[in-house]
Amino acid sequence: MDLMYKSTRNADEKVTASEAILKGLAGKGGLFVPEEIPALNIDMDDLTRMTYQETAYAVMSRFLTDFTEEELKDCIAKAYDGKFDTKEIAPLTYTKDAWHLELFHGSTIAFKDMALSILPHLLITSARKNRVKNEIVILTATSGDTGKAALAGFADVPGTKIIVFYPKYGVSPIQEKQMVTQKGDNVFVVGIHGNFDQAQSGVKKMFSDPELAEVMDAAGYQFSSANSINIGRLVPQIVYYVYAYAKLYAKGEIKKGDPINAVVPTGNFGNILAAFYAKNMGIPIAKLICASNENKVLYDFFSTGTYDKNREFILTSSPSMDILISSNLERLIYRITGNDAAQNAALMRALSEEGRYTVTPEMKAQLADFYGNYATEDETAQHIRNLYEETGYVMDTHTAVAAAVYAKYRKETKDTDTKTVIASTASPFKFTRSVMDAIDKDKYRDMTDFGLVDELSRISNTPVPKAIEEIKNAKALHDTVCEADEMERVVKQFLKIE
Repeated sequence: MDLMYKSTRNADEKVTASEAILKGLAGKGGLFVPEEIPALNIDMDDLTRMTYQETAYAVMSRFLTDFTEEELKDCIAKAYDGKFDTKEIAPLTYTKDAWHLELFHGSTIAFKDMALSILPHLLITSARKNRVKNEIVILTATSGDTGKAALAGFADVPGTKIIVFYPKYGVSPIQEKQMVTQKGDNVFVVGIHGNFDQAQSGVKKMFSDPELAEVMDAAGYQFSSANSINIGRLVPQIVYYVYAYAKLYAKGEIKKGDPINAVVPTGNFGNILAAFYAKNMGIPIAKLICASNENKVLYDFFSTGTYDKNREFILTSSPSMDILISSNLERLIYRITGNDAAQNAALMRALSEEGRYTVTPEMKAQLADFYGNYATEDETAQHIRNLYEETGYVMDTHTAVAAAVYAKYRKETKDTDTKTVIASTASPFKFTRSVMDAIDKDKYRDMTDFGLVDELSRISNTPVPKAIEEIKNAKALHDTVCEADEMERVVKQFLKIE
């Protein structure tokens, strides 16, 4: 029987997996969640012998049940191919006191590649299954990494257009150049004067506007999303944690059934929610360690039970985590309400109208699987520098936030024996200025961004990724900038509709 998906805000809305992928966002601003988390029910000895692609099928086939075996395996084969620079797709590297699950070996050197490589194929297959005649317009807000990965995934895909909004002054220079140099007749990149939360709110507003949907439909278009609010983005991320556990077992680092910890640098809450889903499928994950930067809205939530976005928005060296509205947290909130769509909708309405909500003590008690903490900018830089000096391994700023929070977890809980996986979410080459400043600010102060790329390659004994080489001399193709309240106008202008 097919696994169905329900809206977090409307108990009456129920769709298949392919319909949820096509829609992206549920009605009334809700998110689609599976009616239940399916059990993995595969022996760990069998999992250890699987490639990443085979593991992906084992996991995703249990969630995307209205896809045939042939359809899903075709999507997986097209996604996880030669665009990754390692055969393992997601290698595990041991550094000091944890295993780094390197999720940045794809074409845009960030973990978003892992899910966004497959989303276009899932989406096109879903459109075919549901006899969609409209052209699909991917509408996405990015804090840095989703944008380029989505652009690369959807560029020149027939039957689609993609529009990416990003905070003009809230991404790294290399992140911005990756986006504005993107080729493709169907791609459009827009900087906004504002932060990621404003970009994301603008996208959500367009998704939930019935009048705009009618105008779009009349012009032969319909919206879908490439953000992790799309279940087609979230499900592929579950694979990371199943694969990591199986590989640790295969290496003899753990015995069958031993628990591990997962540390995830967290912004929009999708990646750590995927780890939570993996745990609920049966993977023995002990603690889900939620690492925040100085925009520590999630740390405060796990500490107090109150989610409060009414605070200063801080630009940090880990910009993909500079988020005050963690959209995927709603899926967890819905779960701890007992899947009560009305109660969840009331909490989300409070967030929209008052900027805050508080869960009940009974709901907060269900968050015991999670540990939250945060790292300051100084702590982030210190962990990059210390790990490099001790081991020669260089990590990016987001991974360093996770490493710093894991150190706090170890000190606070005295849990130093549980094998731990840190989700290493981006290549240090994507944030060279911040990484090299952390290692030796005075020495590298006067170098250009691309001069720093070559120096990072030298000191880390790592080749410059192809993704960086390609943009060194690439011409900027997108220069549109708008105010946050002009996003709809810009979309209509690009699509040539009134």
